[in-house]
Amino acid sequence: MIPRCTLTATLNARPEKREELIKLLHSFVAPSRSEPGCIDYHFHVSADNPNVFYFYENWMSRADLDRHLALPYQKEWFGRHKEFLTKDAELVFFDMLSEHDKS
Repeated sequence: MIPRCTLTATLNARPEKREELIKLLHSFVAPSRSEPGCIDYHFHVSADNPNVFYFYENWMSRADLDRHLALPYQKEWFGRHKEFLTKDAELVFFDMLSEHDKS
């Protein structure tokens, strides 16, 4: 499988909301990985700042990613994100140029 679309997302948590945010964001992992078109979906925390989180996602197509972002739990998240974050999430979309090395 060669992913065609990659999304990275950087989120800066409000310190007082950190633990609640971790639970919420972690709850996205399994459902996202089971969606059609999801190649991989990873949730990270910064080694330098415990309030900075990062998602790295590979999707077969932009249509698959757009379908993911339109799901009810994603829409709910985007509607509530300001209560958890100090600034808007930084979403960056990429097209993969190298071969995906995962079997």
